[in-house]
Amino acid sequence: CHRMKRGRKMTAILAISVALIMGLLMTRILRPLKLPDVTAYLIAGVLIGPYVLGRLNVPGMGFVSTSDVEQYALISNVALGFIAFTIGNEFRLSELKTIGRQAMIVGIAEGLVASLCVNIAMFVLHIFIGAKLPITTAITLGAIATATAPAATLMVVRQYKAKGKLTDILLPVVALDDAVALMVFAVSFGVAMALKDGAFNMTSILVEPLLEIVLSLVVGAFMGWLLTQLETLFNSNSNRLSLTIAFVFLTVGISMLEFDVGGIHIAFSSLLVCMMLGTVFCNICPLSEDLMEKSDRWTAPLFALFFVISGAELELSVFSDVSIVIIGVVYIVFRCIGKYLGAWSSSKAAGCDPMVQKYLGITLFPQAGVALGMCITAAAKFGEEGAMIRNIVLFSVLVYELVGPSMTKWALKKTGDIQPKSVEVVNRRAIKLQEAEDKKKVMR
Repeated sequence: CHRMKRGRKMTAILAISVALIMGLLMTRILRPLKLPDVTAYLIAGVLIGPYVLGRLNVPGMGFVSTSDVEQYALISNVALGFIAFTIGNEFRLSELKTIGRQAMIVGIAEGLVASLCVNIAMFVLHIFIGAKLPITTAITLGAIATATAPAATLMVVRQYKAKGKLTDILLPVVALDDAVALMVFAVSFGVAMALKDGAFNMTSILVEPLLEIVLSLVVGAFMGWLLTQLETLFNSNSNRLSLTIAFVFLTVGISMLEFDVGGIHIAFSSLLVCMMLGTVFCNICPLSEDLMEKSDRWTAPLFALFFVISGAELELSVFSDVSIVIIGVVYIVFRCIGKYLGAWSSSKAAGCDPMVQKYLGITLFPQAGVALGMCITAAAKFGEEGAMIRNIVLFSVLVYELVGPSMTKWALKKTGDIQPKSVEVVNRRAIKLQEAEDKKKVMR
């Protein structure tokens, strides 16, 4: 028994090491294609996942099954917590005075328009294919379309050090998008359940989702205040950084709590709680900017590992069902149309820069974590219909995650938020490489 436990621990450590190394190597292999690192990590995950390297069934040298990948959910939960914490840093009051109103308008509108477009497309498709796409499935897919993945967007922004008008509004919009997505999904899914069961439950449709959002923000705000107070006990920046990291872990753990009070189910959104933690912390702690910069360096390997694991989770088996592929393609196309039209029209109404109006919608295409959480909820309640919803969303996530980061990079380059490396920087790197080569020759 002791040997078996040691064997499992060794396998887990090997799998994590292989995942991280493969992810980093893939960024070098795909460098000539100029793809974002996020895409390279995802491709690495697919290669070491259950459908490629995992088929060799060599423990530790890849993920041999979907359940094997699920064992590392803790890493994904913590990584998403740090991603939300980092995005919360974008809600500095000094900056929100100029873009807060615009971000609020766009964040709400783009999600609602995307949901509306997918709902219309799914209803029309339902007319043609009937029982293959039940009306309850169509409503649920429309709600899931609202969500945007903050992780891939943030990684592209960080990798290329994007700065400008589009980046300034993009991260707050992505953060607000999650709150909108939770509300839309709760209401739409409640309606879908009512149509299926024949009884409306206002508690689950309105009260519980509203409580989830409010309580998540309250808990996150309290944790942000408490972190700031405890930071004053330490003079060392390394100790302050350790405390900050510990608090993100603690906040992620607290946000996973679920319980019932008087017939009302109480739950929290990990993304909203950690986002609020970062927002309060960056606004009331005078050392937050320096600590956030140091935290970004610490989390680099964690984020890389998160995306490799996300790639391993992608279900390639969904391609075997033609109906899933057809519905998935319609879902992807009309969600993209909705995101683009919603972002374009709302940013124009809010008086955003013309370049922001033109390219913001493209940066909102990626979809992953929040959408997957929603489809898991649907799968648990709808049986066969839920499995269909899950497969359609998995198909779309596969496409969005592999293509979305490159489109985000392209949009940020078009607006000038990603600047090409200066000649000085390129020459300095070339000189350093030449010096290293000369040193090797001398040593030989």
